[in-house]
Amino acid sequence: MGSFMKDFSEVKAKNSSEEALQRWRKACWLVKNHKRRFRFTANLSKRFEVREIQKSNQEKLRVAVLVSQAALSFIQGISYTVPEVVKKAGFEICADELGSIVEGHNLRKLKVHSGVEGIADKLSTSLTNGISISDESFDHRREVYGINKFTESPAKGFWLFVWEALQDTTLMILAFCALVSLVVGIATEGWPRGAHDGLGIVASILLVVFVTATSDYKQSLQFKDLDKEKKKITVQVTRNGYRQKISIFDLLSGDIVHLSVGDQVPADGLFISGYSLLINESSLTGESEPINVTSTNPFLLSGTKVQDGSCKMLVTTVGMRTQWGKLMATLSEGGDDETPLQVKLNGVATIIGKIGLFFAVITFAVLVQGLFSRKMNQGSHWSWSGDEALEMLEYFAIAVTIVVVAVPEGLPLAVTLSLAFAMKKMMNDRALVRHLAACETMGSATTICSDKTGTLTTNHMTVVKACICGKKKKVSISMTGSTFCSDIPDSVVKMLQKSIFNNTGGDVVIGKDEKVEILGTPTETALLEFGLFLGGDFLAERRVSKIVKVEPFNSTKKRMGVVLELPGEGFQAHSKGASEIILAACDRFLNSNGEVVPLDESTVTHMKDTIDEFASEALRTLCLAYRDIGSDFSAENPIPFEGYTLIGIVGIKDPVRPGVKESVAICKSAGIMVRMVTGDNINTAKAIARECGILTDDGIAIEGPEFRIKNEEELQELIPKLQVMARSSPMDKHTLVKHLRTTFEEVVAVTGDGTNDAPALHEADIGLAMGISGTEVAKESADVIILDDNFSTIVTVARWGRSVYVNIQKFVQFQLTVNVVALIVNFSSACLTGHAPLTAVQLLWVNMIMDTLGALALATEPPNDDLMRRYPVGRKGNFISNVMWRNILGQSIYQFVVIWYLQTSGKSVFHLEGENSDTILNTLIFNSFVFCQVFNEISSREMEEVNVFKGILNNYVFVGVLSCTVLFQIIIVEFLGTFANTYPLTLQQWSASILFGFLGMPIAAAVKMIPVGPMASSSISRSIYLSPVTNSKP
Repeated sequence: MGSFMKDFSEVKAKNSSEEALQRWRKACWLVKNHKRRFRFTANLSKRFEVREIQKSNQEKLRVAVLVSQAALSFIQGISYTVPEVVKKAGFEICADELGSIVEGHNLRKLKVHSGVEGIADKLSTSLTNGISISDESFDHRREVYGINKFTESPAKGFWLFVWEALQDTTLMILAFCALVSLVVGIATEGWPRGAHDGLGIVASILLVVFVTATSDYKQSLQFKDLDKEKKKITVQVTRNGYRQKISIFDLLSGDIVHLSVGDQVPADGLFISGYSLLINESSLTGESEPINVTSTNPFLLSGTKVQDGSCKMLVTTVGMRTQWGKLMATLSEGGDDETPLQVKLNGVATIIGKIGLFFAVITFAVLVQGLFSRKMNQGSHWSWSGDEALEMLEYFAIAVTIVVVAVPEGLPLAVTLSLAFAMKKMMNDRALVRHLAACETMGSATTICSDKTGTLTTNHMTVVKACICGKKKKVSISMTGSTFCSDIPDSVVKMLQKSIFNNTGGDVVIGKDEKVEILGTPTETALLEFGLFLGGDFLAERRVSKIVKVEPFNSTKKRMGVVLELPGEGFQAHSKGASEIILAACDRFLNSNGEVVPLDESTVTHMKDTIDEFASEALRTLCLAYRDIGSDFSAENPIPFEGYTLIGIVGIKDPVRPGVKESVAICKSAGIMVRMVTGDNINTAKAIARECGILTDDGIAIEGPEFRIKNEEELQELIPKLQVMARSSPMDKHTLVKHLRTTFEEVVAVTGDGTNDAPALHEADIGLAMGISGTEVAKESADVIILDDNFSTIVTVARWGRSVYVNIQKFVQFQLTVNVVALIVNFSSACLTGHAPLTAVQLLWVNMIMDTLGALALATEPPNDDLMRRYPVGRKGNFISNVMWRNILGQSIYQFVVIWYLQTSGKSVFHLEGENSDTILNTLIFNSFVFCQVFNEISSREMEEVNVFKGILNNYVFVGVLSCTVLFQIIIVEFLGTFANTYPLTLQQWSASILFGFLGMPIAAAVKMIPVGPMASSSISRSIYLSPVTNSKP
């Protein structure tokens, strides 16, 4: 078994090799319906096409750049004629010409059209105010330049799913048997009597097909809805003179788009203005080396990512006219990677299918041998009647139906059904699952490494304290700016305003209704609000000086810097960021008189104490500083970072989110270790972590620089007790995640929002990106997007993940029980009595109960609170656990004993006599067998708990499926006997059938009392929460 399952165990939750994906497909040779079994797996040929397109794009761009550079000197003689359709719409350039300029990196053509300004004029747009949208101009622009959507393959209709369900090989064989049965039956017995058996099989096949198709169709609709959610990206544009957020699908040629670090370029376009812009084109070309985009190389391609810097961009080409549009049309057909559980269950299905095929062949051989023996004894082996031919055909149909029942095609498909159900429900709970595997992996998570800002806190920041000119001051809503500034020199206030308004990644804009709106990250917004509170005018301040160079904030440097060119005064650098880092770069400060004085030791101590005081109150601290750098600065040079003058320190309040402490407590009770990994000051981090319940008296809090220098032996001792890491860099987070996954074999979930978090999100078992504060780069690297940036939602994802895992286990336990009993009953009966008690039609009905209907009932159970009181499965947990084997064997033995008892003693117990006695007995066996499955389905709701009725009425799907099964069973037995080979039962016989099924429940409860090996659980989580931690550091 282990060696066979090897090919099915190599697929990982993330980043599986294509060789591993190919291997399990080849190993999975016994498949009834290829179209259905492999519907939700990756299309490897389409992925190969994508790589070829990327290579082609890379070569095209390389050639285009070389040709463009060589042709710059040959501008004369180039002319362009505007098509009449474009002229009538009010534009002076067509979409094809724009595409050839940007996609071809054609500087020569761009110069002919008078550069970016000329292109803007021809697109009837303003580089300052953007396009003016009216209904008519909107339609004209769309008609001429197209919409920003790529072509998708049309959604499959219901009848296509019906057709795919009919592709099942075993159903095709049974359909052929039904046809032969109809022909032979009608020829020998006439119509309608001779058609009953054949029509019964046809009706059963159609029922299976339509129920299967309906289930699959509903799944496809759920995935379609989720795909739409995944593609929702908003961008900031200037239209009608003001900034606004719109969907990328609403972008038009001529729009002015604002891009910053981590954004995805939403369409092809031209660089208007910006700072230090680095573009990663790997998604389009496969080339990882970033491209520096400037006014001399102004081409921006759709689908690429902003790695550093910011810019304004003029949209030129949209949708399928871009290379990204063509690439996405192919990529969308590549599909999502199959999950490890899907692959493992495919392996289980293949093994059981082989066993079933063996039993089917043996059963057919035994039945045929019995018929031959009977005819030999009668001496009629040379003459065959139509009835005997039909009997032979029935044997073959039974053998084929055994294969239908034995190959549990529903196992891997139940994973998809459960995942689709969970993903839809998680969407309602504000979590968007990007990769199927994340659902099942999250159920095994043993560690969550969480950011602080916006995840554990509200991300609604305000400046509540400040230290300016050495004086600590509170900022309150009731206070006016003039009151706050009453004892601060005007020169200091002006310098503070200049630093806030120029050294920022945010913006202050005027909205539609003339209201002032602040754009940017919560930290930038808080500082800009503080600047306005001080009486500053953002636009006036920006007009006074010219920004020459910008070094945007990133989590490695933990600071942001700009250089201003002041009229007649030379250049001035401004820096802000982590307090201790900026303070270390200062050697002077502004005193209470507004004078620049040296920063002596006592003042440094006072500033450090102020930082610690602010941080201990859970405030985020930032320092602002400036430096005059003379008149010989060049934009190519880095901004100097020493010799600064300290302007002030601000303390920003970011309250802890309601419910976080309770969510952390839930994680602890579930055996999930929560760690805070933040770029903030260690005192701020510790204060917030204590408030959230993350940092305990026994836990360790450490700073990134100290963590970085630890050797392997020290990390081995430190990491199990590490609860808070402050002032961490993205690589610190990556190192921590890697050690947890490899050294400690933890299943790690990591949150991230910035571009630099992408490596850690990629490395983690489950990457969780923030939907509000997260960049597009972070979201693309993540497996789940937390739409409300709330830690409580992460706990909800973990609960759903566990629910998915447990639900699939329940279904597998239920289906394997039916498999084992159906196989043994038909095989043993064929061998010992010469006939099978369950006919083809009856077995098809049983197959539907355990396959599609069973999956619907058990794989869609909603999560309950008990799930978060168990320890996680972890990395080493077996999917088919000892508990499941115990339940399967216990229930299988009971059901087999019941069926065998009925077969051997049923006639005497129920006093069955006459010509219909065999049919009545077989109906009784069939009815008892089905009711055993009905009550076993209820027992399977809990694998270890005795109380299986808890919350049963809350699951409408389960109640509905169970009710339909019972109702249809009554119809089959009482009214469809002609087609299903059944005979109406008496009240006593019905009561006995139901009793036999019901007795399976106390048997199941008794079996659950038998102790088995303990469930797997995580090492670190168990040690942290179950035993005291020693050698701790406060």
